Amino acid sequence: MSGAKGKIVLMGSGELTATMVEIHKELLAGFKDAPHAVFLDTPAGFQLNVDPLSQKAVDYFSSHIQHSLAVASFKSSEITSPYEAEKAFHTLREADFILIGPGSPTYAVRQWQQTPIPDILKKRIEAGGCLIAASAAALTIGRVTLPVYEIYKVGEDLHWVKGIDILGHFGFDLVVIPHWNNAEGGTHDTRFCYMGEPRFKKLESLLSEEVSILGLDEHTACIIDLEKGEMSIKGIGQVTLRRRDAEMTLEKGKSLSIEVLRGGDMKPPWHAIPRVTHTHAQGSKVGENSFWDKVHALRAAFHHGLDTHVPEEVTSALLELDGFLWKAQEQESEEFISQAREVERDMIALLGSELTSSPPRTARYLAPLIEELLSLRSHFRQQGKWPEADAIRDCLAHLNILIEDTEDGSQWQMKS
Repeated sequence: MSGAKGKIVLMGSGELTATMVEIHKELLAGFKDAPHAVFLDTPAGFQLNVDPLSQKAVDYFSSHIQHSLAVASFKSSEITSPYEAEKAFHTLREADFILIGPGSPTYAVRQWQQTPIPDILKKRIEAGGCLIAASAAALTIGRVTLPVYEIYKVGEDLHWVKGIDILGHFGFDLVVIPHWNNAEGGTHDTRFCYMGEPRFKKLESLLSEEVSILGLDEHTACIIDLEKGEMSIKGIGQVTLRRRDAEMTLEKGKSLSIEVLRGGDMKPPWHAIPRVTHTHAQGSKVGENSFWDKVHALRAAFHHGLDTHVPEEVTSALLELDGFLWKAQEQESEEFISQAREVERDMIALLGSELTSSPPRTARYLAPLIEELLSLRSHFRQQGKWPEADAIRDCLAHLNILIEDTEDGSQWQMKS
């Protein structure tokens, strides 16, 4: 649609993790005035933990983005009262920055049908707003959506469900697939949003020829700037565009004309889509389970180290995984090693993002405050107020800050 001023941001996953902090900040900084940011909870509306999920988003924006985030709560078209619904609609109409994330794409689409929400989202984008659709929400905004749970968990026949087609309103005939490079399955293929390659190829054959597929790697964002007519890729992975029998990959840091998504620019390099390869479950060997158990255990140790701020655990997990994969090359298939290397690369990229978004080293950060306290302690000591001076020393010691009194004055260090 010509004249639209806003942005559509599609995220493969990780919308509330360290990898997306700088992306959120950059998007918010693009507004002239302080933008009103809103989280829409519908995709997870059926879950018992929907409110804690919303609170997690609010806390994430407060602590990591340093920006307030309101919640537009529309959990269900059946249980939401008319007053609550109108309140949610009003919150969305006033929003400049709208984030929608995890849950069920088919559930979200059902709840939004016969409501103003799809129209509100389109109008906010037209007016210069920013819509961030991540994970499950990214699946909803194309022409059709993938019923992930119904196929992957329930075993329903392969099919597509009509989406709310926000993208179609702006001239993009697309199907969006997050979790494109998912490797959680270990011994079975969970790429292509848990579908695996053979099933996904069959799903592709059910689409009209004019429809393109936009695959989003995890912790990766595709930013579509309608006013500038450009799209850019950020995060730690890549984006894959498939059209008929060809595909192209868009690496992070790349910017292209949005006409590529509309099918009007065929200059970028297109490649034939490779034939279906065997899934992890096919041709399995003895030892596959132990291989993926080891990879997943090291990934878990890495994340535990990040969460608990233990550098030794993070480093050990990365080094051990790298050494393990070098040794495993002689026994395991090339596909297994490639998938595991993707896990390793994601870990490295996540570590880099964590370091980038972290505050300065604790000691340097606390130094001015500690120096002031030591100055006050020195003043008390000069006046013979020993209980007060000792109280300051004991307080710092309780925080693992050790004080040593020397001829040159009081020195301090943080206890490791």
